[in-house]
Amino acid sequence: MREMGMQVLNYFLIGCACLAWSEPLLSSDRRPNVLLVCVDDLKPRLGCYGDSLAKTPNMDSFSKRAMVFDFAYCNQAVCSPSRNALMVGLRPQTLGIYDLATNFRKSRPNAVSWPELFKANGYQTQSLGKIFHVGHGNIDDERSWSVPSFRAKKGGYAIEANKLVPENSEYKNGTPTESADVPDDRYDDGSVALEAISRLQESARKPDQPFFLAVGFIKPHLPFVAPKKYWDLYNPEEIGIAKIQEPPQGAPSYAPQYGGELRNYRDVPKSGTLPTDLQRHLIHGYLASTSYMDQQFGLLMRELERLDLEKNTIVILWGDHGWHLGDHGMWCKHTNYEQATRIPFLMAGPGIRAGRTKAMIESVDVYPTVCELAGIIPTSKLDGTSFRSVLEGTSDGIRDHVIHVYPRSKSGQGNVLGRAIRTPRYRMVEWKPIGGSDSDAEYELYDYITDPEETKNLASEKEDVVQQLKKFLARHPTPSPQISSETKNNNSKQDRNSMFDKRDTNRDNRLTREEFLQGQPDPKDAPNRFTKFDVNDDGFLSREEFVSSGKTTTKP
Repeated sequence: MREMGMQVLNYFLIGCACLAWSEPLLSSDRRPNVLLVCVDDLKPRLGCYGDSLAKTPNMDSFSKRAMVFDFAYCNQAVCSPSRNALMVGLRPQTLGIYDLATNFRKSRPNAVSWPELFKANGYQTQSLGKIFHVGHGNIDDERSWSVPSFRAKKGGYAIEANKLVPENSEYKNGTPTESADVPDDRYDDGSVALEAISRLQESARKPDQPFFLAVGFIKPHLPFVAPKKYWDLYNPEEIGIAKIQEPPQGAPSYAPQYGGELRNYRDVPKSGTLPTDLQRHLIHGYLASTSYMDQQFGLLMRELERLDLEKNTIVILWGDHGWHLGDHGMWCKHTNYEQATRIPFLMAGPGIRAGRTKAMIESVDVYPTVCELAGIIPTSKLDGTSFRSVLEGTSDGIRDHVIHVYPRSKSGQGNVLGRAIRTPRYRMVEWKPIGGSDSDAEYELYDYITDPEETKNLASEKEDVVQQLKKFLARHPTPSPQISSETKNNNSKQDRNSMFDKRDTNRDNRLTREEFLQGQPDPKDAPNRFTKFDVNDDGFLSREEFVSSGKTTTKP
């Protein structure tokens, strides 16, 4: 009862504080609606970002009335921490959450999410599709929404055979792609778009009730499934593969990754460089899935205009992180490199100037920005900074750098956190244990003027630049450790740390599948156990993944 009373008091204080600060801006005829469109794994491979091959006419059309950000970055290149940054306004290193499984309220039980704040200020807040990360043990945030969240349940594939995983297979999932001659709403994103249109229509019938509608599209997340007509938009012979197929020269061995998430799909080689034809086919699938999602976005925009809601609605198009498409030999996200961290970000609405900007922003900046546009004061400290002045055209930027992070496991040191400083020219990554000294650190440095494709780590050659960027890093607080991490499995009488050390024959502080399977008493079941323990799908087991039997990890 005491907890319930505190929650009621929190809502009361939120409402009072915001009304007292901004009453003139919150009259019903001036409060803007918010349509937030979140897209999973969408990198800036769009026509409006200069990609001549991508068929994205609806996002391209939207860009003509929006502010397009060329230098927008996620705060961590994986779903849950990235979405926490957007929706809660706190970076992963503030929350101490770098994995998929840990809900943000385990770190900040009294945090006020962005939609929760708007709900307390009279908005009808609704969630459709993927907004918060739900899965891997994580859950939705019911406090944020006025009504229960909508989840499409069409399943990942339209063709039954593509779902199948051979018995005793080392794969987790079915095929990585699907081209089926089916209507758009056969897949989840089509269903989400239709439901979103219905919710817009309901909102139009309540002009005195402002809305916050969050619509989450899954594609182009794996598997790359889309109706055949979107595959047919592309000629496979015109699709090129990445020119650079090797990791950056001089990069730490643990900094790259090689597509463990992808390699859990049927018929994808478990290791090594992917065959050229498969690379081209996967890129084709990514583009087709993007075009499919683009069509769903277009349906929303046309309905918004038809209902005459466009002029008083802030529309935000946000990708949760980028995606490697074979560059550096890497696939999926899970790195601190440009292809994984740079995101598409576009905003349009009342008071927002159309155009392009080179202003650098992070996902955490969106929450305070929309609050300022709506005349609502956040009731707790946020990590982000409002970029309203950029949207209105009165400034060129709010930041001289952005910061993002990614955790890894390093031989001899265990878990390390890569903290990256990205300026308009450089990216420096500092790798060291949380709370460790500079003597424990290893650095990467890339110059995007002389080497835009990150072919060489320049940290040892440009020590003066590293020192300059370390001063930027020093402005930021010491990161919090993963709040759910444990050093051993308390439910087991076995010394799993010793078991790990025995298997880790090359002492690189991670287990390959072969190292894990060596000497297992149940060779038939052991491969499935490896897959279960490999929480972040990178094809290796960190010490923490092994010791905890996959129940907790500092790696997403």
